[in-house]
Amino acid sequence: MTRLFLLLAAGLAVASASAAVPAGPEDAHLAAFFDREWQWRLQEFPELATSVGDHRFDDRLTDESEAAHEKRFHHAQEALEELERIPRDRLTESSRLSWDLFRRDLRESIEAHRFPSWRIPIGPLSGPHMELPELVNEMRFENAADYETYLRRLAAIPVRIDQLVALMEAGIASKWVPAAPALRRAPEQIESLARTATDESPFFAPFRKIPQRMSAADRDRLEKAGREAVSGRVLPAFARLAEFLRKRYLPALRRDDGAWALPDGEAYYAFQVKHHTTTDMTPRQIHELGLAEVARIRKEMDAVILETGFRGSFGEFLTKLRTDPQFYFTDPEALVEKYRDIAKRIDPELPRFFGRLPRNPYGVKVIPPEQESSQTTAYYQPGAADGSRPGYYMVNTYRLETRPKYEMAALTLHESVPGHHLQIALAQEQTDLPEFRRHAGYNAFVEGWALYAESLGSDIGLYRDPYSRFGMLTYEMWRACRLVVDTGMHAMRWDRQKAVDFMKANTAKSENDIGVEVDRYISWPGQALAYKIGQRKILELADRARAALSEKFDIRAFHDAVLGSGALPLDVLERQIDAWIAARRR
Repeated sequence: MTRLFLLLAAGLAVASASAAVPAGPEDAHLAAFFDREWQWRLQEFPELATSVGDHRFDDRLTDESEAAHEKRFHHAQEALEELERIPRDRLTESSRLSWDLFRRDLRESIEAHRFPSWRIPIGPLSGPHMELPELVNEMRFENAADYETYLRRLAAIPVRIDQLVALMEAGIASKWVPAAPALRRAPEQIESLARTATDESPFFAPFRKIPQRMSAADRDRLEKAGREAVSGRVLPAFARLAEFLRKRYLPALRRDDGAWALPDGEAYYAFQVKHHTTTDMTPRQIHELGLAEVARIRKEMDAVILETGFRGSFGEFLTKLRTDPQFYFTDPEALVEKYRDIAKRIDPELPRFFGRLPRNPYGVKVIPPEQESSQTTAYYQPGAADGSRPGYYMVNTYRLETRPKYEMAALTLHESVPGHHLQIALAQEQTDLPEFRRHAGYNAFVEGWALYAESLGSDIGLYRDPYSRFGMLTYEMWRACRLVVDTGMHAMRWDRQKAVDFMKANTAKSENDIGVEVDRYISWPGQALAYKIGQRKILELADRARAALSEKFDIRAFHDAVLGSGALPLDVLERQIDAWIAARRR
């Protein structure tokens, strides 16, 4: 998960001018419309601008007031009206697809407004204590002007905190509050950030490495201003937020875990399911699919267990994996080095599977200490669209006894290449597409592709022993279990413990990971469904292409076709691949 991905997945459309030469006046009109919408969005969401490498708005933060959310809703309505005045039937084929996607996004954004989820601005993997320190790493610090810009952004943090408190107060009044278990660690995390010594604070980090080429007077002035901003305004603001959470917010949280307990909660969850899967599947259908997938994968896992020579029960084998020291590192550096080794073993194999590879590189970095206790095992942080900042595979070194070696290959395939980095960096570099397609965040495609990428590990040569193959299967089982527990909690009124027990009984994930994951599902209804739904569609399309093309099937060409239009809703992807198959047959 990344902050950029969260912004894009929120349902608001992103758009820009296409780099292609318009084919006619209607295409030119559409391109101009897209460009105005893109510029509006960059100004409206400055963090997004920073993330994609546009630093014009690095001195500000997004307005999170209720009035701003209402204004964006009306903007989406007006934008939809303007878009629909552009005659679709007079556009080129490429422009028609962009028109369709943009209208789809706007309609979904308008529909989402009936559910005021912005009044729940903090979760186990989201909030200012996680997003703002990460934002610092995406900013530019080359001269005095960059530091002055950053000082203005620091000054905006107390305002942001006050706005979030106001949103949470509105959430209490309207009963839009999170479930208690999912937020239990947040006050401690925020207090830890607030108590950090100024010199050690992630917000002060840029002032510890002011370029020596700047004058001594500027360096002294900026360091002093940064120290005063962090110690006098930023850290006290986080301390106020932690106090609000402990004294006011936590006692007001709901005790039922599922989204059904929110106002109009069943409709809200149905909307989230449609949004995250880009399908019309119902929660019941997804639940049944999950159970079937769990049964199928379990048979494969049982066969791999026999290969290891283990003769106990499935539960006893999971206990062995969770407790045997041979499966765990004792040194954080050794864990990180192993991740880097796996990544570099994958890189030279990629040309066998892809005709086009991204130019922007990626690296492996450690998740910051202030985030590690509630973060997942790893996540991907996209690079800048202009190539000025690489992507990063962020790995967790917290509690090494919960980071098994046998999962590392599958995880690396998912988060770096050929998973998130390859897909996202390639999309960013497709300058012939409009910006909203270069940065699209359709969950079922993005996460479905990354899960599909895990399955390529066998052909790449990573799953060389039964334990690593079991690690791949337990990651697939984990995503199948998500179909069951997400729908179970949010539609069928399971409680958190039932979800935890189901995960423990069917996956080799550690108890710490399972707890973090279930809290994530509670706080982000429907998102966890995207992985398996998307992966199954891509696998289905690959099988369809192999059957139709026979000896003409080329895995490199298929992958390029899947990734060649940026992330897409699954129904659109299916139409694109069917057209590609037909063209290849001709």
